[in-house]
Parts: sequence; C-alpha cells; structure tokens
Amino acid sequence: MFRYTSGSLLREIGVWILAIVFLLPFYFLITMALKPDAEVYTSSPLALPANPTLNNFSSLLSASGQSNILLGLMNSVIITAGSIVGLIILGSLTGYVIARSTRRWGRLAYYLFLIAIVLPAQLGAVPLYIGARTVGLTGSVWGMIFLYTGMLLPLAIFLYAGFLRGLGTEYEEAAAIDGASRGQIFFRVVFPLLAPATGTVAILCGLIVWNDFFTALIFLGGSANQTLPVSMYYFIGSLVSKWNVIFAIVIVSMIPILAFYLFAQKRFIQGFAGGLKG
Repeated sequence: MFRYTSGSLLREIGVWILAIVFLLPFYFLITMALKPDAEVYTSSPLALPANPTLNNFSSLLSASGQSNILLGLMNSVIITAGSIVGLIILGSLTGYVIARSTRRWGRLAYYLFLIAIVLPAQLGAVPLYIGARTVGLTGSVWGMIFLYTGMLLPLAIFLYAGFLRGLGTEYEEAAAIDGASRGQIFFRVVFPLLAPATGTVAILCGLIVWNDFFTALIFLGGSANQTLPVSMYYFIGSLVSKWNVIFAIVIVSMIPILAFYLFAQKRFIQGFAGGLKG
C-alpha cells in the first residue's frame, strides 16, 4: 500500500519545479510573439503583453518569394507525410522479413542496417546530389520524399525488426493453418500488432524530416518547393532583430509536429522500448 510521506511531497515539489523550468521557454516564446514592436525592448521578458496582437503572425503568413512561410509549411507537411508513409511500408515489410528469417543473412542484414544508422548521411551528400540532379529529382517534392525515405530506412528497419523479435509467432502460425497467404498474414495479423513500432517510426522520422535544414537547403534551395526551415532561414535573414516576429515563426513551425506528437505519443514509448529490447 502506498503511503504519502514527506519524501513523496518533496518529490512532487521537485517535479513541479522541473515542469516550470521546462515550460519557461514556451512562456517566453508565446508572450514575445504576442507583443507589438513597441513592447519588445521596453518591457521585461517575463511581463505579459500589455496590448497583445496577432500582427506578427499575419505579417509572416503574408510573406512571398523565398520567404513564403505558408508555401514552406505546405511543402514540409507533404514531404514529411510522404516520407513517413514510405518508411512505414518499406520499413515494416523489410523488418518483418529480417526478423522472421532463420538464416544467417537475416542477422547480418540487421547489423548492416544498424551500421547505416551510425554513419552520418552528410558523407553521401555530394554523390546523392549528383545522382538526384541526373534523374531530375532536385528541387522536387517527390525527390525529397524518395531521398528521406532512403536515408531513414535503416532506422525504421531497426525499430521494426527489434520490435518483431519480441512478438510471438502464434497468431501467424494460426493464420497459416487457416490458409492465409504470407501477404495476408502480414497485413491482417502482423501489421496491426506493430502499432507501437509504427508510432515510434512516425514520430522519430517525422521529427528528423520536419526539422532538417541541411538536406533541404542543398536539394531544394532556390526552388519553389523549399521546406519550412529553408523559408524560415530566408525570412529571418531579413528581420535582423525583430524577435517578436521570429518567435511567431517558431510557434508556427512547432504547431503541426507538436500536434502529431500528441496524437501518436501513446505508441511512442512502447515501440521504442521494443526496438531497443530486440
């Protein structure tokens, strides 16, 4: 039976203090984004805006050219969603084959994908760019989806294969006895059981794709399909020190991925723990 003691009280106080410390940057972010230009340098960062305004958000959403935040936001959503779908499909299928293989090549392939996670993707930036330009994928949304899917596929396979190794094969064997094909066993029996791993892959890979600046700048810089981080780079470069507008841009960039994380967080810890355990 749990007893509430003075130690429990101290732990709760410590948790609340840590929560406040972690939430302070969000408080500064929101209050500064709502302040007009006149209050940015005349009021304390801790002070609430005396005359809150949404003009900072409207000014950045009306930008055009290379600083078009709305276009960058739309491109980021398309590229991130497309990459996640590709990683889930290819990662789950490949991870299933590797995890259920009883031959030596299955374990060898698993460790090769693990090595690919450790290697920095920047090492292959030059040959990747040359190849993408040769086939006409630079400056293209589809080209970025293919690129991110290939770059992050080892991570997805590692998580799926590790999670699958912790799952029993009883349901698969029962489905096979009932006459189900290998494809039916995977899509109707195995894949629904992979929901925790799928949530982990979607969150981790989605965060990487959404926040990536280096790859998007090289392959999409100067095109009409540049992502939100690249658009933010051009937009902030013209602001110098208008921190209220800069913080408003940060809030706009956080909302989609934060909403997605809150939606998929229930599966995150389970899938990540399963991948590590495998």
